[in-house]
This record gives sequence, structure tokens and C-alpha cells, in this order.
Amino acid sequence: MSGELFTKSIFSDKQPSFATHISVMSRHTQNDGITPDVRIKEGESFDEWIKELAPPDKLVGAYYRNELSWDDYEIKYLDYLRTDEISTFVNNFAKRCTKETITLLCSEQSAENCHRRILAEELQRIEPSLQIIHK
Repeated sequence: MSGELFTKSIFSDKQPSFATHISVMSRHTQNDGITPDVRIKEGESFDEWIKELAPPDKLVGAYYRNELSWDDYEIKYLDYLRTDEISTFVNNFAKRCTKETITLLCSEQSAENCHRRILAEELQRIEPSLQIIHK
């Protein structure tokens, strides 16, 4: 079992090369939310796209419109991950992360204020053996 869970920007090189690179972004667009970001290419930038693990569009929008602080955003995203609707999916994904090496991808350069860090920590809470490595 791997036990390593990487996180990094989707704009970085695909490292480690043996990991499955999974986009957890709600959309692959430029900041306007409409125009496709041509830098993001399936098979090159990521191997899989799991939108269910992305924050809901309304939550992302509220944060970018400064209607939520980062702390409030983090709480609401965790609340989303723990809803009856999505929690089974998250639990199953956490188990998957113990069986293969996964890299979670989002557009932010740093994981500090990015939902991929929150997701990684939630996966680790479910599967404590996971070691998170932010790239």
C-alpha cells in the first residue's frame, strides 16, 4: 500500500510520474469561469477529473467575491465533503488513496489556501495512514 498522497498545482510538471494525477477542480477555465484554460489538457495535465471532490460553484464564487473569509470557506467545504450526498464517495476515495499513489491537482500554486489541502487533510482524517506531501 502506498500511503502517500501528493498535492500540487495543475500547472506543475506531472511528478511523481508514477502517481495518478487527479484534477479536483470544478472547471478547467480561466479566472472568468467561462473561457477554457488551454494550458490544462487531459492526459497531459491530469489523468482523471473528479468534479465531485471540487467545492460547489456557489461556494467558490462566494469566496472569490469576498463574501466569505478563508476560514468560513474551509468550514463550508468540509461541511460539503461530509454531507450524506458526498461522504460515501469521499470515504471510498480515501480507501483508494491507501492503495495507489494519488496526486490531487488544483490551480493554486500553494496548497496553503487551496481546497486540495483541505481535501487531503479530510482524506487523512478518514485514513490516518495517509502521508500528505505538498509539492
